[in-house]
Amino acid sequence: MAVPDAAEPGTSDHPAGQGYLLDNRQSEAGIRFGALGELFDPVTFRHVERLGITTGMRCWEVGAGSPSVPLGLAERVGPTGAVVATDIDVSWTGGIDGGVIEVLRHDVAADPPPPGAFDLVHARLVLVHVTDRAEALRRMIQALRPGGWLLLEDADPGLQPLLCPDESGPEQRLANRLRAGFRSLMAGRGADLAYGRTLPRLLREAGLDDIGADAYFPITSPACAVLEAATVRQIRHLLLAEGLATDAEIDRHLANVAAGGLDLATAPLVSAWGRRS
Repeated sequence: MAVPDAAEPGTSDHPAGQGYLLDNRQSEAGIRFGALGELFDPVTFRHVERLGITTGMRCWEVGAGSPSVPLGLAERVGPTGAVVATDIDVSWTGGIDGGVIEVLRHDVAADPPPPGAFDLVHARLVLVHVTDRAEALRRMIQALRPGGWLLLEDADPGLQPLLCPDESGPEQRLANRLRAGFRSLMAGRGADLAYGRTLPRLLREAGLDDIGADAYFPITSPACAVLEAATVRQIRHLLLAEGLATDAEIDRHLANVAAGGLDLATAPLVSAWGRRS
């Protein structure tokens, strides 16, 4: 579920041949899920509340990855509503299947939408990784009932590419160099590192009404440090294999993160929403 710089593992419907960087079968995925939820769930649910998602409504959570968003949606729609949570890999959401929540293995760019029309279709940190983003977007809009809302949230590292915006010393410069390496790995696997900024235009061009958008990125949240350490451990072998860092540099960076002296940020999370006529 990836901001390429804060990408949510397992939340992108991607072709296996793309070699998705943040495999949610790795042990670090659970740590990253927790940090991403702490950072971005309040943003997501602020928009969900603004869009009026309430009792009895039907929601489709695309590329669910972790349970936090489906569970939060289930609380809002109540026992008379429904939440369909889909992903290519449902290993982290299988335990919440049942009752209001239905968990389905699904590729948003290749499979038909789940049956029934939805009051809300939401995807966070998903489309930035999908090769056929236009087709995935078309299918999500197709699944909306008239008057239903599409809420897309994706990263834009190009707007703010630094892990340490205040590059005040060698520790910060090392952090930013490793973050640049991470971005190059993501781009090499088909991620669009400037996708977030395009969301309002894409929703408007798709014919949706009442378009709105905003952006958020935290600085110096403890969850940023947790996310960074887990991410670097998860991609360490690739940074080494591509010659983007040495073992000593990675160890030094992880020690700097653990020491708590770095003001760490994420790429901006751009949230955009629109309503089907």
